[in-house]
Amino acid sequence: MDIELLTGVLLLCILIFFALGAAVGLALGGIAMAIGYLTWGEGIFNVIPTTLESTFFSFILLAIPLYIYMGQLLTKSGIGDAMFNASQLLIGKVRGSLAISVIGVCSMIGAMVGIIGAGIMTSGSIALRPMLDRGYNRRLALGVIMAGGGLGILIPPSIPMIMFAAATQNSVGRMFLGAMMPALLTIVLLIAYVVVSCWLNPSRAPKDEEQDDAPPRTTRQTFVILRDGLSALLLIFVVLGSIVSGIATPTESGAIGVFGAILLAILYKRFRPAMFQSAGLQTATLVSVAMWIIFGASVFSNFHLLMGVQSMVADLATSLNLPPIMIIILFQVIMLLLGFIIDEFIIVLMCAPLFTPIAVSLGYDPIWFGVLMILNILIAVQTPPYGFALFYLKGIAPPDVGMGEIYRSVTPFVAVNLVVLILCMIFPEIVLWLPNKVMG
Repeated sequence: MDIELLTGVLLLCILIFFALGAAVGLALGGIAMAIGYLTWGEGIFNVIPTTLESTFFSFILLAIPLYIYMGQLLTKSGIGDAMFNASQLLIGKVRGSLAISVIGVCSMIGAMVGIIGAGIMTSGSIALRPMLDRGYNRRLALGVIMAGGGLGILIPPSIPMIMFAAATQNSVGRMFLGAMMPALLTIVLLIAYVVVSCWLNPSRAPKDEEQDDAPPRTTRQTFVILRDGLSALLLIFVVLGSIVSGIATPTESGAIGVFGAILLAILYKRFRPAMFQSAGLQTATLVSVAMWIIFGASVFSNFHLLMGVQSMVADLATSLNLPPIMIIILFQVIMLLLGFIIDEFIIVLMCAPLFTPIAVSLGYDPIWFGVLMILNILIAVQTPPYGFALFYLKGIAPPDVGMGEIYRSVTPFVAVNLVVLILCMIFPEIVLWLPNKVMG
């Protein structure tokens, strides 16, 4: 079977199985094995043990459950709430301050969780109700939850970044550093949008003093809020700094993060056996789902690569006779379309080993391309009408919120992310300056 026809058959099967509601990991692996057996024979089953060994015995991928566990410990212990309160305290009582703090804190919570779906769900459970209770416009509240919670995959430690580095044999530390400036730029532009929109339409975000009748905090209460919130932020910087400085590998830094989260919970008298158990069970659930998806998508990707899809894409790029940057844009469009039907894990595992070597052969830095991929995924899974993350947001929204309102709430924030992606494509130094400065 020609690789072009094989690719078409594989994509058609994916669409059919996803429409039927099949489990993602099992569907991808099963499709690859079934079609591989029909086209290749029994030899295709050798892909399973080799993929199993490279996936489940990867030292880098061992960091995934550790980072997820760290995030669950911080959120279950209430330190995530403390980050929210500390941010609100530092920003002060200005119009839209609650939404601004939500963007900052939810992005940190999303970074601790490391997965878009879990980041949005966790952020929404903490921050949505306070905004609605204080009279914030519902679309603004939903939009900042999506923007902040989803941004977690762009802020280290990011699970999709670890997966990209593992799939393409690149440095996790350089990936983390390369994403820092785009993440900071995105946060600044999102905050600027909130400030300007609230200034133009004050009814979107009443000032806090109009709604807050609570008695003033004591000095001790203020100290506790700042201590707990800033300690969690410091832990994230320690985890990142241990990787960048070379003190620890990504996996070892994940263990540092787990130990730090437990230590903070104990020191601040937030540790409870029930909390510890709940965080462990939630982590086990998320990791189990993630690893099945990773395994199934890896089997699918390896089969497709063995059949020659990389050569097909390279030949297509050459035959189109396009400038190199247009090839990169074409890859971005493909990933954007994939984001309508599949989540961030599968896009990375399917596209990273396929597109990255071609981008490198065109003279582009793999770290730059990897950060573009993460930015693209961030946009794709939030883009109406079928962006994967939209349905997570619907899950935590009030019952009377329809999908049409969800679409309208996220549109301006998705536009901001698109601006950042375009700027990073035009000015690669936004991505490359920091890793080159720190790591050479």
